[in-house]
Amino acid sequence: MLSVLPVTGRRLLMASLAAAAALAPLTTAPASAAGAVPPPVRSENQGDHLTVVVRHAGAARDGKYDVHCHPEAGHHPDVAGACRALDAHTRWGRDPFAPVPSGTTCTMLYGGPATAHVTGTWAGRPVDASFGRGDGCEIGRWDRLVPLLPKVEAAG
Repeated sequence: MLSVLPVTGRRLLMASLAAAAALAPLTTAPASAAGAVPPPVRSENQGDHLTVVVRHAGAARDGKYDVHCHPEAGHHPDVAGACRALDAHTRWGRDPFAPVPSGTTCTMLYGGPATAHVTGTWAGRPVDASFGRGDGCEIGRWDRLVPLLPKVEAAG
């Protein structure tokens, strides 16, 4: 087959085979005794990790939750949904956890006493954000991150 290819084709084929041979050890992992490939070891520096502390949202919603995205893992009622909500609101140059800008006109609608504190790393940046439901802007900011933050009905 090599003799049929022109010289440049043979060189390209040989370079491709050499590259594939060089990459083969990088793409295969040793199998365990049972023949299965072991899962990667998780490091606290891999992917995105957030800790969410929710208070005064109701007994079934209050608590401390850990969420890992990229890959998804953690102790949260809806890890996949939380990661999807975060991904949907992550845009270049915008902080999905940013507070409501000062001077913003907000409705005087009280959403209840629920609070949340989110810390960790998202998109390679540190996160330390507090959430409440004290007015219409804060309610909207909270609701954009549901289900990372629990769904809470407005106080009545």
